[in-house]
Amino acid sequence: MFTNSSTDEIRSILSESKSIAVVGISKREGRASKYVSEYMQREGYTIYPVNPDLDDWNGLKAYDSVVDIPAAIDIVDVFRRSSAVLPLAGDLVAAGPKVMWLQQGVVNVEAAQIVSKAGIKVVMDTCIMGEHRSMKLGF
Repeated sequence: MFTNSSTDEIRSILSESKSIAVVGISKREGRASKYVSEYMQREGYTIYPVNPDLDDWNGLKAYDSVVDIPAAIDIVDVFRRSSAVLPLAGDLVAAGPKVMWLQQGVVNVEAAQIVSKAGIKVVMDTCIMGEHRSMKLGF
């Protein structure tokens, strides 16, 4: 059985993290992966776009996979369908981020178990932007 991190743990993750790889990032207006990533970037996080269909995102080099990113990653924020998360688990284990964050509506317990065994924290079915805003506002 999976239990999400507590509010305090989530706030600690957001406070201590500096970099976010965004899997499934989009250039299309109105897409959550675009405006959430832009918000997090404005809030001071370094964004690493991950989408094999893009060369760049908002002037940043886009990567095919999290394992291609030549820097340490704090959070891998996943904007993919729940069924597409399990195939990412191996790449996350290889890349070694501190946290796998599955956006609101995205749940994959099997992937969570795999990355948790590798020492990666997991947050599922939770909007990173919403959590960050709540933290900033003190809710």
